[in-house]
Amino acid sequence: MKEVMAVIRMNMINKTKLALIDVGVSSMTAMEALGRGKGLVRMELLKGAELGYEEAISQLGQSGRLIPKRIISIVVPDKLVSKTVDSIIDTNQTGKAGDGVIWIMPVSDSVSVRTSEHGDTVLDDF
Repeated sequence: MKEVMAVIRMNMINKTKLALIDVGVSSMTAMEALGRGKGLVRMELLKGAELGYEEAISQLGQSGRLIPKRIISIVVPDKLVSKTVDSIIDTNQTGKAGDGVIWIMPVSDSVSVRTSEHGDTVLDDF
C-alpha cells in the first residue's frame, strides 16, 4: 500500500474529490496549507514586467508570498496508485505554475480503529 499526498489549488478540492470517487477512491484526508513552488522569480513575469505589463509587475512582487493550498492524503492499495495519481493530474493540470505536486510514499500497515482490521482490507478496494 502507498500514501499518495498531493498539494493542489484551494478551488480544486471538490472537483478532485469527485474525480477520485469516479476511480474508486472515496477515503481521503484534506488539510489547508500555505506554500509556494521552487521558483522565486518566474522569468516570464520578469520579461513581462520589463515590457511594462501591469499584470506581470503586480505578480512579480508576490513571488515570495505563501499561497493558500490544500493537501490531500490518500492511502490506497498498490493496484490503485496509478489511477489515483492520474485522476489527480487530470483534474488539476492547467499547465500553469501552481498546479501542485504529488508524492508517493510506502505505508507498512493500516489499522481500522473501529474494527481492528489490518492491511488492505481497511482501504478502498475497487
